[in-house]
Order: sequence, then structure tokens, then C-alpha cells
Amino acid sequence: MKDKIVLITGASSGIGRAAAKLFAANGAKVIGVGRNEAELLAVHEEVNGLAGSFRIHLADVNEQTQVDRLVTETVEYFGHIDVLVNSAGIIKSGSLETTTLDEWDKMLDVNLRAVFYLMQKCLPALIERKGNIVNVSSVTGTRAFPGVLAYCVSKAGIDQLTRCTALELAPKGVRVNAVNPGVVETNLHKRGGMDPDDYKKFLANAANTHPLGRPGQPEEVAELIYFLASDKAAWITGATYAIDGGRAETCAR
Repeated sequence: MKDKIVLITGASSGIGRAAAKLFAANGAKVIGVGRNEAELLAVHEEVNGLAGSFRIHLADVNEQTQVDRLVTETVEYFGHIDVLVNSAGIIKSGSLETTTLDEWDKMLDVNLRAVFYLMQKCLPALIERKGNIVNVSSVTGTRAFPGVLAYCVSKAGIDQLTRCTALELAPKGVRVNAVNPGVVETNLHKRGGMDPDDYKKFLANAANTHPLGRPGQPEEVAELIYFLASDKAAWITGATYAIDGGRAETCAR
């Protein structure tokens, strides 16, 4: 990954942050995208002195003009893009009865529409380099769970977007894959409105809902993202990889 140009959204926390640190540790030049400047600066400090580098780019992936500027400035500054990692995402509880149209739209906009647009905007640069894309999906993309309707639909959309674009882009030498984590210890659920005490119980219950008996760590998912983006995965495209402690193999509980 030495000197590869890697654009990572959601780089200020969770899986995106872990991925940014791992790519930088292996020599990549990482563009970390997020809305929280303080947290992005913290990541910059954490990767300082590693083999690669970390460049901060403040942007809301849901804002088209900001995405346009992100891609344009990245190509102008670095000359190209080798890897796109779509890790930014949100979650909010809600059923068919309780989810408002605004909540539905926001979930689909951030988790799916923004990913589609980033892929589209980065595509010319990726084709030039025969690069690749790794999307962060979820176990909810492959299995149904009650109470998080819009989130499940958005992640199922990511999986199908990954498969369809993999077929379209294979003749151009661009690979597209996705990872489907189970419960991972990040700030995602707390930012989605889950009470801290409820979140502790939620993590503890992972011992029951995940056959391996625990939630995952962001670094574990980052390792799979890194592998899929590397030349070692050169014959893999259109895959949606479960990394969930066996969660997808269980019935709802």
C-alpha cells in the first residue's frame, strides 16, 4: 500500500478511523473525510510518524457540492485516487409505523445516496489507476432485524450497489467489494440516540447474539477492508464479506 492514495469517509471515528490508521501504518497517503475537525486532528496526531500520511478534509458526504470539492481537490493535490473506502454512516431506530419520511430520507441519503455519488465522482480517477472500492455495509444488509427499518434497507442497498457496480466496472479493471460487520464497539449507536446505559447492555447482549460471544472491534473490520483493497485480493470483486462473529448465521434473537 506504499504511496497509494486512499480516500476514507467517516475517518473521524469507529471503523473509518481504524481503517485510516491501518492504511497509514502501511505507507498509504490517506485522505480522511469527516465533519468533526477535532477528532480528525486527533487521528492526524495518532498516525504522525507512521510510514504513510493523513490529510484532513472536512466535508459532509451528504452535500453534493462538498463531495465535488473533495474529489476535485484530492485529484488536483495527489494526481489520482487508488482506493475509496465508504465508511461514513448513521443509524436510528424506527419501524414502519414510527419512521418519519424525513428520517427515512436522511438514512437513505447518508448511507446509500452519498456512497453512490462518491463512487460515481471518484470513478474516472479509479479507472485510470485500476483502483478499487470497499463499502462498509452491515449484517443488516443481509438479514432482517426489527426496529431499524431504514438502516436495514440502506445497507441492503449498499450490498446490491456493490454487486451491480462490480459487474459494470470489472471490464475497466476496477474492483468493488463490501464488508458486513455485526455489532462493533463504535459511537454509531450512541450518536443514533441510544442511551449510554442501554448501549452497555446492548454490547453485553452481543455475547448472546453473536456465536463467538462478543462484539467486534473496529480494528478487526479495518483488517478486512485493508485486505480487500490490497493486491492480495486482486481476484475478488462483487463480494459482500460477513465479519460478524457468526451473527448472520443465527435466527433473530
